[in-house]
Amino acid sequence: MADGNLLFLCKTSDLQPGSVKRVDRAEGDIAVYNIDGEFYATEDRCSHGLASLAEGDLIGEEIECTMHFGSFNAKTGEPMAPPCSIPIKTFKVEVQGDGVYAVIG
Repeated sequence: MADGNLLFLCKTSDLQPGSVKRVDRAEGDIAVYNIDGEFYATEDRCSHGLASLAEGDLIGEEIECTMHFGSFNAKTGEPMAPPCSIPIKTFKVEVQGDGVYAVIG
């Protein structure tokens, strides 16, 4: 188990490969991604605008923002297409049994 607290995101069966969903939380929503059977998590808010990334399109490893159509690498948080230029926060993800968790803190 990793250092920090584990935050339950979803069941592995809740998120099919090639899909993304938002997990609402008071400290800031998280977008969780299933990329070829591997799970990743980033902050949900685009660093360029106030759009939810979970509402965007996941194309391979890139999540496209619906507001201005910039994109980020969902694995690394790095901006991939303008107007996005500031990386988004990523979270370490652990899968335990059928649960997907983000390491927080």
